[in-house]
Amino acid sequence: VEVHHRGQWGTVCERSWDMADAAVVCRELDCGEPVDALGDAHFGPGSGPIWTNRSTCIGSESTLKNCGSVEWGVYDCDHTKDAGVICSGLRLTKNSSCSGRLEILHNQTWMSVCDAAFDQQDAEVVCRELDCGAPVQVLGAAAFDRGDAQMWTQEIQCRGNESQIHLCPTSPSHENNCSHDNYQGLLCTDKKNVRLVGDNSRCAGRVEVLHRGQWGTVCDLGWDMADAAVVCRELDCGEPVDALGDAHFGSGSGPIWMSLVLCTGSESTLKNCGSSGWSKHDCTHNSDSGVICSGKSCNSLSMDIVTQIIIVIISLSTGLYIIYILSLLYSGYFIQISD
Repeated sequence: VEVHHRGQWGTVCERSWDMADAAVVCRELDCGEPVDALGDAHFGPGSGPIWTNRSTCIGSESTLKNCGSVEWGVYDCDHTKDAGVICSGLRLTKNSSCSGRLEILHNQTWMSVCDAAFDQQDAEVVCRELDCGAPVQVLGAAAFDRGDAQMWTQEIQCRGNESQIHLCPTSPSHENNCSHDNYQGLLCTDKKNVRLVGDNSRCAGRVEVLHRGQWGTVCDLGWDMADAAVVCRELDCGEPVDALGDAHFGSGSGPIWMSLVLCTGSESTLKNCGSSGWSKHDCTHNSDSGVICSGKSCNSLSMDIVTQIIIVIISLSTGLYIIYILSLLYSGYFIQISD
């Protein structure tokens, strides 16, 4: 990543470089969704000034220069720590981020994909690259609005296990069979970038984040109720009850994706929160974070509450007494209310 400032291009230090920062870069360049936020001069060291250190984007900024950072030009990095980004170069338009008409970025131009050039294996790769769930349906032209983009006519030949659609081979074979009546639509299941593991409830457990097809944990350094609030909202699990550390729900395995997480509490997904940098940490799995949420949010609570009413009738010589014991089950946790 290079930034133009006062007439000169310079690089960005990797410190605190995360997916929120990558999202701003990808949006500013019209390059689709962020796939990865990289450091250690992954794309080679730059030269000249290092303009920003510890970039702190929220993720909604229109340009990287609008993100907060340490003073411009003041840094303790060198070019071996230059930050990089991979953007998807594809998008699903006219609907949600996980469904719509498929477009691919080719030679800086967004192009619609022809339905004759696309199959289920290709759909698996697209949904995975966009951090969505499995493809539910590969749809034809009738499903979404017609676009005015040029038509991509090459046949995509994915095996289905690629991490990005641009890694799949292509062959020009359908040019005469494609028009704007033949564009490709796709419906993936919604994004689920976070899960809670290690408890009997889906609304309590060790926090794990999905990144580039692999689940990893979150270090408990800086982990607080604002971070827990984002997790609970993302999982539709109501309000945060506790933000836990020290591997309260057991130690995880695999990568530790995030550390020093800094959520405002209003983010739609944990991956949009600031952090020390993607996979940048000094933690072990003994410090994995956990969350307890209250359960379903109020507007959907009535769908999932299990209500048990035990009526105990005790006959006494002085009369008849009825005791009501109401138990509300919130995602595995009983709250006893008795009278």
